[in-house]
Amino acid sequence: MSKVNWNFYTKNGFEPLINVNGTMTGIGASRAVPQAVAATAEIMPHFVNMHELQAKASKVIAAATGAEAGFIAASASAGISMAVAGCITGLNVGHVEQLPQTSEKNKVAVQMGHLCNYGASIEQAVRLTGAEVSIVGQSTQTLDHQLQAALDDHVVAAIYVVSHHVVEYGQMPLKRFCEICHNSNVPVIVDAASEYDLQIFLAQGADIVIYSGHKFLGGPTSGIVAGKRDLIKAAYIQNLGIARGMKIGKESIFGAMAALTAWASRDHAAIRQQEQAALSLWAKACHGFKGIDTNIQADVTHNPLDRLKITVDSAKANASPAAIAHALGQFEPQILVRDHEVELGYIQLDPCNLADGHAEIVASALKQVLQKAAKSQLQEPDTNLMRNAGIQSYLNWNSD
Repeated sequence: MSKVNWNFYTKNGFEPLINVNGTMTGIGASRAVPQAVAATAEIMPHFVNMHELQAKASKVIAAATGAEAGFIAASASAGISMAVAGCITGLNVGHVEQLPQTSEKNKVAVQMGHLCNYGASIEQAVRLTGAEVSIVGQSTQTLDHQLQAALDDHVVAAIYVVSHHVVEYGQMPLKRFCEICHNSNVPVIVDAASEYDLQIFLAQGADIVIYSGHKFLGGPTSGIVAGKRDLIKAAYIQNLGIARGMKIGKESIFGAMAALTAWASRDHAAIRQQEQAALSLWAKACHGFKGIDTNIQADVTHNPLDRLKITVDSAKANASPAAIAHALGQFEPQILVRDHEVELGYIQLDPCNLADGHAEIVASALKQVLQKAAKSQLQEPDTNLMRNAGIQSYLNWNSD
């Protein structure tokens, strides 16, 4: 394969893989930073008062985000449910214990274009609390009057999603979304799970912002919930109710704290330079093949991250983008690319999770696969199966 150390895979019987898809939960999200790995191991043998640990986490979160307070949840999805539940119950523990049974004030406003699926439906994360989603606008348009009309006396919160999964066109900017919601005394919860900027959303008016601890931050599986103190506390006490099944361990809290602290001192410029070198290497590997065009694209949510977009003219390349993605996925080691829009004629390569030597393996694999394509040696996969692969992998799971 290469000089890359594959001992972990060999020792444990896993199939080696290289991730150029992105920070995807289905393949472990990200490579944890050394500080998070060390912190996770350090706390494991010890007892600790969990409230004391979360209080320390709150200080770390406040320093990183500018929030009044914060806590670590089991995941960003759990953080969404806990934040919504907190808006419903406040600090009334009796109401916490009653969820998902709620009062009449149980609607959550969400722009239609933000009702995305991030591995599960964001609508379901809301409905777990007993709340209902109040859809605002259309999939490609949300205007002021539509949000204003939706914020009736039954609305307890509004959710704003920042993600490549959402519709970009015609959706309301966050700052204006917050202004209108606050005019009706409705708090705004921002799902910013996979975003670099830890301060901008609170600065633009959000009341609660939720980040993933195990994506760009490189921590253990966790969600970081940051915002106004009263709302954070109301979300935190959901551990007495519906969030009991979402509880997080001491190791994930401590590891996420370490990842947050490390983020402030990370050499982001050096990492970006390494990523740019990988993108250039991959573009060079694609050069000269008929029907193959490459260009470097900025991240759609303005994270400081670029990806290589490989556009495929199937007739000239003798293969579809789906066939190229499938062939890379069958390579040894398997190379998982960003293929969620192959029907639009392209795939993308994401450089944010590369280990030493991975970029060179990907470049070599690209050449080999494109050479096979040029000779009409690639098999066309069933694109319907590819489109539904995420569901099918669960249905095919065998616990034996």
